[in-house]
Amino acid sequence: MSLKVWKYVLIILILLGIIFLVHNFTIGKNWKTNVVSPPYDNRNWNRSSNLSKSLPTLHHYRTFCPHLGKPSSPEEELEERSLLNSITWPQLPSGLASLNLVQTSDPAHSLFTIETSKIKPSWYVGDQLEVRVQLRDFKGRPKRYGGDLLLAKLHSPKYRAGVAGQVLDHKNGLYSVLFPLLWEGSAKVNIMMVHSSEAIAVLRRLRDYRPDRVYFSSFFRRGNHSERMICNMCLPPDKGPLCNYTDLHTGEPWFCHKPTLLSCETRINHLTGGYTQGIITKKEALLFQSGKNVKVTIHASKTDTINVLPPKKENVSQIQDPVKLATSGYYYQGLWRPLGGFSMHQFNNASAITQCLTNKLVYMYGDSTMRQWFEYLVSVLPNLKKVNLENPKKSGPFMAVDSTHNILVQYRFHGTPVRIQPVLISELRYIANELDGVTGGHNTVVTIGIWAHFATFPVEVYINRLRHIRKAVVRLLDRAPKTLVVVRTANPQALKQKISLYKSDWLTLQQDIVLRTMFKDLNVILVDAWQMVLAHHEPHNLHPSRVIVKTMVDMMLSYICQDGTRNNV
Repeated sequence: MSLKVWKYVLIILILLGIIFLVHNFTIGKNWKTNVVSPPYDNRNWNRSSNLSKSLPTLHHYRTFCPHLGKPSSPEEELEERSLLNSITWPQLPSGLASLNLVQTSDPAHSLFTIETSKIKPSWYVGDQLEVRVQLRDFKGRPKRYGGDLLLAKLHSPKYRAGVAGQVLDHKNGLYSVLFPLLWEGSAKVNIMMVHSSEAIAVLRRLRDYRPDRVYFSSFFRRGNHSERMICNMCLPPDKGPLCNYTDLHTGEPWFCHKPTLLSCETRINHLTGGYTQGIITKKEALLFQSGKNVKVTIHASKTDTINVLPPKKENVSQIQDPVKLATSGYYYQGLWRPLGGFSMHQFNNASAITQCLTNKLVYMYGDSTMRQWFEYLVSVLPNLKKVNLENPKKSGPFMAVDSTHNILVQYRFHGTPVRIQPVLISELRYIANELDGVTGGHNTVVTIGIWAHFATFPVEVYINRLRHIRKAVVRLLDRAPKTLVVVRTANPQALKQKISLYKSDWLTLQQDIVLRTMFKDLNVILVDAWQMVLAHHEPHNLHPSRVIVKTMVDMMLSYICQDGTRNNV
């Protein structure tokens, strides 16, 4: 080849290189803003699971980037199938995917009836109340299939009492709700439709196939130059090179698109990238209308109130049976009363709490609903002083110390995914790794609450995270059996149209079932935030009101100090 030809080839290669750099630099600049849609197609995010066909299952599930992270063992795959089957939800009948709004569930036309076969009905403490609910559409026609999400409570403002109900779906538009009768006097039934079955079909699709509807980013910086890049648990590899931040110990995957001019080592922080818009159609949006078909009360066909008489002799033994009652506790006179024989104490002043926590190390790991526990203790204990006041208000980490009584309380947010203000990478740590650094012992309390930031991901992602935490808990209890481990469940929250698409009570309920199942055989304490919020008169909120937070903390303290002594359950 002649020298002249080589010169032309070299010029062409240089031009192609310049075009490539300019293109990538443009992408990098565009990602520095809080865009409203992710700059890539979502179709490559979900791939079929390669789980063994020999495993028992009711359905075929799809997983979120199954090629990432550590491979599952056969036992873990079997457990995952079992967990997914346990949260199976009724599907819409075939051919009903394109229903008009008037054909969907309407709480205003729906009714409930208190069931009784007696001419003069009487209810006694220890009995079980049954309520029948008939869902109807916007034209008042009875629904012929199930799958709606209903929440129910029996309450009495006079006695400041309340208990959550158990909802049974008959899959034909009819629902039964069962309530244990636990106090004398008047009691009022409250039934709420959270989502129609048609709305849940949309939520299921978003959860399983649009995990990018909340996305994340990180800043990369060297000197005066910085670039903001999209990050997530899974990113399409055909959209440019990736930086791999998968945790070496747990195998939890995390990736960012590689900056144009900087290396992967220059990543300095993590923050929420944005919320993807336009993920549902205008027709589907009608299924998520606040005050119309999202968290709306269903009225009684006749009466919604009963009067409960003192217990019969044969009912007395049933009152404290949480298995038979399918409830963990109830409120009476404004106080939470756990069932199952556990004696809960009220810690109403700083001296009682201080006495209980003297010589204790309390480690709190999780999301902002767990941070509420830390903030509550700091607010009620005058001698418990924050040490690291300069850390970000929401993300922490935080530490508070009472040197006089030798008390240390520490809070740390869980690792990615985290929807949060900018937080330094060095401060984002996985709970499992933190637990492996805890010495443990009779003076150590570990509390865990992790759920809210996983609602936009397929359930397999949440299962995988809980499995790593559970393994770390087992290791902690093996080396220090007297360590008290407390696990906080999820809770219902306020829902508006847009919020429902990113963190719905239906998504939360599915997570809640998984969490309870995965920790049920461990020597840990479960604080039932779901029922504590549902049974209370305060409105549902992602961050429950202070009075409910106090109840949760009092339950933890009751396990720490039973009659002034440490109780390990």
